[in-house]
Amino acid sequence: EMDCVTGVQTCALPIFHFQKVHYTHKIYHLGNKVPGWVAAVAPASALKIEEKAWNAFPHCKTELTNPFMGQRFTYTVDTLHYDNDLGNQENVHNLDKSQLKQRTVTRVDITKPVPESPDPTTFKSEKTQRGPLKEGWEKTADPVMCAYKLIMVDFRYFGLQTKMENFILSFQDNILAKFHQQLFCWIDE
Repeated sequence: EMDCVTGVQTCALPIFHFQKVHYTHKIYHLGNKVPGWVAAVAPASALKIEEKAWNAFPHCKTELTNPFMGQRFTYTVDTLHYDNDLGNQENVHNLDKSQLKQRTVTRVDITKPVPESPDPTTFKSEKTQRGPLKEGWEKTADPVMCAYKLIMVDFRYFGLQTKMENFILSFQDNILAKFHQQLFCWIDE
């Protein structure tokens, strides 16, 4: 066990590969990343986020939990990658009818500006000769891959559930756009 206020503790990193699954387990210590008054009143277990990830490309799954909240909080990202796909498949995650009613589909456009993120509309890769990207780039790119991400948040606290779930989900578009902008713009590194 690591005694730290802030940082990332890696508990398991490529330790086991089972049927081509790469598993990692990390603990994010939030410590001084939260307001001081929160750190003063919150138990230590409330200031940790555990991440468990299973990478069996083209299928990946990441789950975040909080030890203090136990089973009352989970954040899951289930990702399926498809080659030569423009994101037009309707139900790649095989959701049932009730899940489909709750689902919101968002197309993330990495050419749209995101604060504090590299800009793929001005970057050109020396290694791949791709870029700069213009709006609609995915229609002419070859090869192209689509990552379908099913993000689920379960925050089971009476009176706060819907508000917190919607609050957490409200950050997703920018987080995903920034991540994929970084992937594209850092391809030569």
